[in-house]
Amino acid sequence: MKKSLLIVSALLFAVSILYTQHTFPHGSLLCSQSKSRLPDSYVLAESNNSPRHKYDVLDYKLDLDIRSCFLAPYPNSFTGSVKMKFRIDTALSTINLNAVNTSILIESVGLSGVSFTHTNNIVNVTLNRTYVPGEITEVLIKYRHNNVYDTAFFTGTGGVFTDSEPEDARKWYPCWDKPSDKATFDIRVKVPPNVILGSNGRLNDSTLVGDSLFYHWVSRDPICTYAVVLVGKVDYNLNIIYWRKLSSPNDSLPIRFYFNTGENPSHIQNIMINMATYFSQKFGEHPFEKDGFATVPAPGFLSAGMENQTLTTLCQNCWDESLVAHEFAHQWFGDMITCGTWADIWLNEGFATYAEALWIEKVSGYTAYKSNIDTLYWIYYGQNPGWPIYNPQWAINTPPHHDLFNIATTYAKGACVLHMLRYVLQDTSVFFNCLRGYAADTAQFKYKTAVTDDFTAKISQIAGQDLTWFIDEWVKQPNHPVYNNKYQFTNNNNGTWKVGFYTRQSQFNTPFHKMPLTLKISFSSGPDTIFRVMNDVNDQIWYWTFNRQPTGFVFDPDKDIVLKTANTVAGAIGITPNGTEVPGVFSLGQNYPNPFNPVTYFDFDIPKNSNVSIRIYDITGKTVQEVFNGVCAPGKYKADLDGTDLASGIYYYEIHANTIEGGATFKDVKKMVLLK
Repeated sequence: MKKSLLIVSALLFAVSILYTQHTFPHGSLLCSQSKSRLPDSYVLAESNNSPRHKYDVLDYKLDLDIRSCFLAPYPNSFTGSVKMKFRIDTALSTINLNAVNTSILIESVGLSGVSFTHTNNIVNVTLNRTYVPGEITEVLIKYRHNNVYDTAFFTGTGGVFTDSEPEDARKWYPCWDKPSDKATFDIRVKVPPNVILGSNGRLNDSTLVGDSLFYHWVSRDPICTYAVVLVGKVDYNLNIIYWRKLSSPNDSLPIRFYFNTGENPSHIQNIMINMATYFSQKFGEHPFEKDGFATVPAPGFLSAGMENQTLTTLCQNCWDESLVAHEFAHQWFGDMITCGTWADIWLNEGFATYAEALWIEKVSGYTAYKSNIDTLYWIYYGQNPGWPIYNPQWAINTPPHHDLFNIATTYAKGACVLHMLRYVLQDTSVFFNCLRGYAADTAQFKYKTAVTDDFTAKISQIAGQDLTWFIDEWVKQPNHPVYNNKYQFTNNNNGTWKVGFYTRQSQFNTPFHKMPLTLKISFSSGPDTIFRVMNDVNDQIWYWTFNRQPTGFVFDPDKDIVLKTANTVAGAIGITPNGTEVPGVFSLGQNYPNPFNPVTYFDFDIPKNSNVSIRIYDITGKTVQEVFNGVCAPGKYKADLDGTDLASGIYYYEIHANTIEGGATFKDVKKMVLLK
């Protein structure tokens, strides 16, 4: 573990040289760098349709004898059993579970299970009959864990712990090991009498029988398989503090701190009450019956922190405030609401990274928060792999760790997207209502799973506006926009000045990104003026007139569109040779008069040098007149039409425009009536 931390420290130092003046968000970086280095041994042969499932696990009962693992020579071998209760979703007579062959040896099955095979890391259990949808039954699996090091079950120096994300639970107990299937857990563990052992949920009892101690942990709330944990040690240290619930001050939540001799978690213990209150105010009250943190008691931990439900594991001596804030936020986003597929992992890690920034805002103010967000941008920009946050293939095939836990997209970009959502919604209370409403939705999300589209629908409902466009461009598209902007100040020589602003996105590796833009204009006298305009098409122009002389222009002054590069310069942007303004977008106006006899006219706008054709056709689609075919410079145009040679009736006029430099086309049709 020390080697792992040295690697992270070296990376932090190297990155700080590349991007001086930026302080990196320690917690998310440690989390990503450590998780991304986990070996990919979990990528095992199984169907590409694994997200489709024929049964729903309701409860696991684990009974484990790990007593010998705490004693020299600290073997990894133990015996155990799993009783799995499940509901049938599709008529079936067999079920499959995940269990890695090199780690787990199945000894027998029972209850509804009558026989089994165990090949290619899949346990296929034959049931005692065919079950139909809606039925509930149980299978019992007795097994042994081999004396192997498998990066999931760790022993040494009198300590034991597990680490299972994303799909390593299958290495220490048979299960359906996908994040979409959460279940309650009942865990009974046999250890030596001098061992303190923590796990998920509440401690139901601990019973001394002869020379052994039996811990019984029960989770009333469903857990995804990767967030199940055991952590214990001979003569482990344990402190417990109590947080009073906001909804019921007479009721309290125990927060347990397990730590090794020589460590000092006092700073985290001192801030934890305030942190629990703050996150409860922002996301809804702490959702579980207990919480806790444990520094791992044995060597080999490959993560800096792991957000096991109600008991986070940390690397030894890793009582770091930002890391703890990140992992603690996972109790809401990752544990209470779990990503439905690995394509939705940003709903775990992006949210926890953003919560880290919120804690900074709470402690040090908005400027410090924004500095943290800006730092996340530099992490993203410096390491962007060029793929979107949401990759639908990850829902089918679990990606390698270094892709799944990519610091640039999953963590940094995910958090920046939430900051920009806060900016788009403008009203901070609406933004937090969205997060709180999402987290508190017991019908769809709380204690369940979420996928990106469902999250989008929920925040759209709460915000009262369709935010699909926002998620689609920032989460489902790669990279970021590149703005090339110009502004122009024109003296009207009558005591007024005209300010023009032109924006163009020039990126080639991601589509145009619609966004509200904030613009700040300063003047020779008086206060600055701030505008907010919606940039919903490319090559857009705005004009304003003032009775004060403008002296400065700033695009996105607070850098709230944090995921971008931008260049804004003074220059001629929108005055045609005849002195008229260049339009911001293509358009075709309705003819006037209409009906007409025999003459009418219509306007059309061309914002860029374009090949333009305009024609008239009748109701059969036959072209009856070509009005124009040639090149138009940027400008506003008027076209006259003489219908002397046409019969009375309904006609259509149509414009086609293609920019000469490419990249933009325009087509529109209007109806008109000739009445003689």
